[in-house]
Amino acid sequence: MSESVKAAVPVQTCSFCYRQCRLSDGQTGPCGVRRACRGRLETVVYGHVAAAGVDPIEKKPLFHVYPGSRTLSVALPGCNFSCSFCQNHTLSRYSAEGGTRYRYTSPRELVAMLDANELTIMTYTYSDPVVWQDYMLDTARLVKAWGGVNCMVTNGSMSSKATGTMEGLIDAFNIDVKGSEEFYRTYCGGSLHPVIRNVREIIRSDRSVVEVTTLVIEDIHTIEDILELGRLLADAGVQVWHLSRFFPAYRMLEYTATSESFLHRALEAAAESGIPHIYSGNSRDTDYAATYCTQCHAELIPSHSYGGEAAKAVSRTLQNGHCRACGESLYGIY
Repeated sequence: MSESVKAAVPVQTCSFCYRQCRLSDGQTGPCGVRRACRGRLETVVYGHVAAAGVDPIEKKPLFHVYPGSRTLSVALPGCNFSCSFCQNHTLSRYSAEGGTRYRYTSPRELVAMLDANELTIMTYTYSDPVVWQDYMLDTARLVKAWGGVNCMVTNGSMSSKATGTMEGLIDAFNIDVKGSEEFYRTYCGGSLHPVIRNVREIIRSDRSVVEVTTLVIEDIHTIEDILELGRLLADAGVQVWHLSRFFPAYRMLEYTATSESFLHRALEAAAESGIPHIYSGNSRDTDYAATYCTQCHAELIPSHSYGGEAAKAVSRTLQNGHCRACGESLYGIY
């Protein structure tokens, strides 16, 4: 008589990011946190809040979302990219075998932290919420029911299905657009194509504010790269683009920091795209620090420093999100 054979556990397909990983039982995706277990997928770090703190909203950077406000920034470990220049690699490069265990924090506890700190904005950031989006969305639903605002800082590599799930829950995104397709494959272990697709889809839905950030690495990026990115972003409908100076980190410690002069040239190239709001980051450059009305060119917010001055400027220069001088609507949430 033949020996009975257990039915094979089916392969599970993760829908969180563009990779659509097919995982056998016990197998974990390249993000390190999505695992197939007994016929279902689980996020092994669900509720393991690795970082939480109160930040100026401008630090995300989000310049067109309640300027001058503060936000509760939270992160779980994990990321589906492997960027050589990662500024938060201790959070993003999670390993279940060697990873630190964190105290479980429920979504309700996070909302209670918002309330305790007299805040209304929750930001999912630091690592990449793409790979722990079940926890993010569970929290976001509670934040929305409570009357708050949700922001996501991300590499933008969600699957189309996941992007649709976020609609109506995530009020604002800051999406990293890092470089060309070759740049992504060489330095990030990722792809540009799904990122641009998601930028386009989110903007087209007209339900969320989208700001884009590019970390400019002088030894790698060229001005032509910035011009090409500008064309892609403008075609996708981007209204806000931050270009930030690179400083050596993680596996790129041998590289030099991006000079102020090169960043300024990159900012000038970015401005040629026609994207109306171009900003400098990690920089002393004051030419790209202010927000202007796109119609009458009045200076609306002189500075987006972390001191909260932006909120005072908004009260003087805007009325219900419109320029007091000419009535033109300013992109964002005010």
